Amino acid sequence: MATKTITHWIDGKFYERAAERHGDVYNPSTGEIQARVAFATPSVVDEAVESAARASESWRSSSIAKRTRILFAYRELIEKHKADIARLLTLEHGKVTADAMGEVSRGLEVIEFACGIADLTKGEYSENVSTEVDTYSIRQPLGVVAGITPFNFPAMVPMWMYPLAIACGNTFILKPSERDPSAANLCAELFAKAGLPPGVFNVVHGDKVAVDRLLEHPRIAAISFVGSTPIAQYIYETGTRHGKRVQALGGAKNHMIVLPDADMELAADAAVSAGYGSAGERCMAISMVVAVGSAADRLLPLIKERIAKLKVGDGLDATSEMGPLINKAHRDKVAGYVDRGVAEGATLVADGRQLRVAGHADGFFLGPCLFDQVTPSMAIYKDEIFGPVLGITRVATYHDAITLVNKNPYANGVALFTNDGGAARKFQHEVEVGMVGINVPIPVPMAYYSFGGWKASLFGDHHIYGRDGVHFYTRSKAVTSRWPDPRHRGVDLGFPQNS
Repeated sequence: MATKTITHWIDGKFYERAAERHGDVYNPSTGEIQARVAFATPSVVDEAVESAARASESWRSSSIAKRTRILFAYRELIEKHKADIARLLTLEHGKVTADAMGEVSRGLEVIEFACGIADLTKGEYSENVSTEVDTYSIRQPLGVVAGITPFNFPAMVPMWMYPLAIACGNTFILKPSERDPSAANLCAELFAKAGLPPGVFNVVHGDKVAVDRLLEHPRIAAISFVGSTPIAQYIYETGTRHGKRVQALGGAKNHMIVLPDADMELAADAAVSAGYGSAGERCMAISMVVAVGSAADRLLPLIKERIAKLKVGDGLDATSEMGPLINKAHRDKVAGYVDRGVAEGATLVADGRQLRVAGHADGFFLGPCLFDQVTPSMAIYKDEIFGPVLGITRVATYHDAITLVNKNPYANGVALFTNDGGAARKFQHEVEVGMVGINVPIPVPMAYYSFGGWKASLFGDHHIYGRDGVHFYTRSKAVTSRWPDPRHRGVDLGFPQNS
């Protein structure tokens, strides 16, 4: 049986010319290659940019009413095909079906937010700022913009970008992860069915070759990125050097502080859900539990008890709660961190390295791993592991806990579990992290707020989606106009007076 080829979506149709290079797309549950994805050359990227540039001339002038109608139609098609998109996510990423469906739903929230673009792009107006002079502001699209997205959320993260960019009047080029590319293509097809004109949304697949051409291309005005911190820094520095507006969201090392007064059953549920959901392959995963005082001794057995009951298996199996990792190289890298944690002296409470899933001997599975007695000097504390590895660090006081969090170079998300409202208020004021949860382990904001961290978790001035997203994809223009009474004419060589 021939392996299918996944190609680009340019100018409203699938790209027909054969690619010079390809990448393998695996089924993480079986370890088998299920498709080959075409890698774009710089010339293919140029074709996508030219298509977007042509479409930009008319799209930026299209009425807000027209854009909104297309977005509403697109929202309905995504809802109708939610299960189809989720199945692609499971087949190529490995996440369980419930998690995949949840991913599409969270992406839909941003599409729904973008449907309100008429209100989101309204400017301000001041009448008679000077005699017979009015000043007002308008927001205008940038032109051609692009997004580079990671493997862990192949549907949701792109939806954080392109619906809002397109609603603002821009045209968009998406470069999704080459590891799980199919969801992006299906979403592009559905957008076309919703009535989106050719060239407004394009998808190019590939690796660093395609990325670099997007970063360098003079017709691209802005780049959005989500991924690891080293790559985010590279994207930011390269894109800005070529005169682009850039928002680059990087990595994380998210802490969950548990105070002794917390509801320990609730905290244990949250730690397991946030630590092992999507096999830990998410930038908002909790990877470190910071247990204050007596909290650790009560919390540890509850977490261990829950881990023992987790069902790890094929994402298409409705009984599976956690699926495989994305590929063998990543699975081995995460397992290597577990080896290193043991070597550095942490206590391995749950060891998932030898997990075997019946009928899936070649799948990229790693069971939940849990460490106790993790210290800040250890690699499993310092590095973003991006897998099902949860660590517990013990500290004596609240002050010790918040000091630990604030010293970390990453500042994406953090959570506090407590029943003390005063402690919670103090925490949200003092903690130096971009997204904060109070008795909420993964504080991903709703679409009408914005997503993004601080410090090494964000390069650029704008967070993604929400109001920040609108501001990123538009430019503000101030207009000062004068329509004097025709009876008042004459030359005045004096300096303009605001009177």
